[in-house]
Amino acid sequence: MKNIQILYVLVPILMVLPGCKSSRVPETEVPEQFSSNITGEGPALQVEFIRGKAHNHPLMAIWAEDTDGNYIQTLYVAESLGKGIFQHGDATSGQWLPAEIRRPAALPVWSHSRGVKEPDGLFVPTPENAVADAYTGATPQISFVLNTRLDTPGPERFYVLFEVNQTWDWNEYWTNNKFPDDPVYKTSCQPSLIYRALVDLNDGVTEYKMELIGRGHHSGKDGKIYTDLETMTTALNITQSLSVREL
Repeated sequence: MKNIQILYVLVPILMVLPGCKSSRVPETEVPEQFSSNITGEGPALQVEFIRGKAHNHPLMAIWAEDTDGNYIQTLYVAESLGKGIFQHGDATSGQWLPAEIRRPAALPVWSHSRGVKEPDGLFVPTPENAVADAYTGATPQISFVLNTRLDTPGPERFYVLFEVNQTWDWNEYWTNNKFPDDPVYKTSCQPSLIYRALVDLNDGVTEYKMELIGRGHHSGKDGKIYTDLETMTTALNITQSLSVREL
């Protein structure tokens, strides 16, 4: 009985020690609000992202395509990828400093959809050819609501797509040594996931749920959307829900 009593005393203490944090998202969490492309003259949209229990500093991109799958424009992309500079990119001095880093496996569907090929053959933005400030920003570390606009009125029916990827997110299939000769893969782990919603400005509906439609290439070799998701595990829990609203 003495041992049992000790356990009951230790459990509550351990639960409040620094670093002993639960991965569960607080039910009372208020999403962070931010905006992109506020000077756009096209439809005003609101994208709501509610994070899942596996959310841990992911990279994200949101963009629009026409109903034939042709790229229209970027609505938002994580600043580090959009600018080609990661704030924690160089630790050679003993502390993390900003540095130029190429991450083609991070958000390959978005980057290939843009169709901007850099001199090194990659489709990832560089500091010299960065995405404009209006469409980039720091990735919120909690759930968020993005208020944004298309540049121009454009089509009345179009897709809004969302791509997310989280480094060091390994599982039993996507292991650290799955592609030992491919260092780019090691910066992606489980491939990016792509969600999509069809927005119709004339259908009387003002809110659309974004559905998971596939994953990106594990090494960013192309911009195809692969529909085999059987090997994806924790990556599926980065996102709890996604929706797009007309404003």
